[in-house]
Amino acid sequence: MDASVTAPRPGRDARLDMFRGLALVMIFINHVPGTFYENLTSRNFGFSDAAEAFVFMSGLAAGLAYSGRFVSGPLWPAIAKVWARARQLYFVHLSITMIALAIFAGAAWWFGLDEVLEKNNIAPIFGFPLQAMIGLPLLTHQLGYLNILPLYMTLLLATPLVIASGLRWPVQTMLGSILVWALAGQFRLNLPNFPTQGGWFFNPFSWQILFVMGLLSGMAMKQGRRFVPKSPVLFGLAAAFLLLVLLWVKIPPLGDIGRQGLGLLSKLGLPFYVTWFDKTFLALPRLLHALALFYVVASLGVMHGIAESRLMTPLRLMGRQGLAVFAVGTVLSLLLQAVKTGVEGGLLLDTLLLGGGLLLLTGLAYVLTRTQEMTRAASRPAG
Repeated sequence: MDASVTAPRPGRDARLDMFRGLALVMIFINHVPGTFYENLTSRNFGFSDAAEAFVFMSGLAAGLAYSGRFVSGPLWPAIAKVWARARQLYFVHLSITMIALAIFAGAAWWFGLDEVLEKNNIAPIFGFPLQAMIGLPLLTHQLGYLNILPLYMTLLLATPLVIASGLRWPVQTMLGSILVWALAGQFRLNLPNFPTQGGWFFNPFSWQILFVMGLLSGMAMKQGRRFVPKSPVLFGLAAAFLLLVLLWVKIPPLGDIGRQGLGLLSKLGLPFYVTWFDKTFLALPRLLHALALFYVVASLGVMHGIAESRLMTPLRLMGRQGLAVFAVGTVLSLLLQAVKTGVEGGLLLDTLLLGGGLLLLTGLAYVLTRTQEMTRAASRPAG
């Protein structure tokens, strides 16, 4: 799913940074529901949304960052490097969870917005406080809009095994990932929730297929080749599918016909994860739309120039500082949820809130990037 040339391009891939930044912007906007601007994000133009892009690009970045260590160095340091990132994600997740609880508790205590305590899966914390306090660090109780880092962390724990397998048998590794996805849907395999019922909103057994595809693509890019070959036929099919889906979601009669067709397939015995749009189990329509989108975008050579342009600098900076931007953006989005609960407003308020938040995130990314550059410059030997 990458569009790397036969020889690796020097430095960072600006496309990856740009699209990660764009995904983070859309996630931030979507995490403040009820604004005008959420109508402009990718989920309104297809079956998939920014979450699929985030997971795929996380796998792509992991393949680029970690796979070389499994080729050229001792095994344990290579594994430890990946798991250190997973550990970092775990503590970031716990930190933003505690901050989110403080935001909603403050909104209820100081401003009388008790209704915020009934949203975002917060209610069980008050209904079953002892059990919920156990569930939070075990990741079996996750607040709404705070589900994706536990998924990412879990996938990173499995990454060394996937890299080791992918270096030797890339195609078989991808086929194994597809099998795991199918088994998860067929038997509804998922990690459990506690103290509530059900499983994780982002089921790792299902969503791993996107991460593995990204991981294997990143590993191939690292070696100056492609995991999925560039093919005019495949490009045409993917582009046609994207156009069909766009018409499906934008023309109600056509969408009705499509859903009726999927309903017919369901009556014929095909399982739900093939015939519907379930997000937890990453149903086939969502998965195919995401893969088609990634393939088409990555196959367009013009994307290199666009990604490297000055206009895309804010997105590139946010993409480079993905974890910090995601964490701060998540906290900001939950704060803005509380603000919108207590303050009525329309387009102007949405613009001020989201625009101010995006400016803050861009400034954060710039400061962090400049700090890294200054630190590297200071560490270089003189002369």
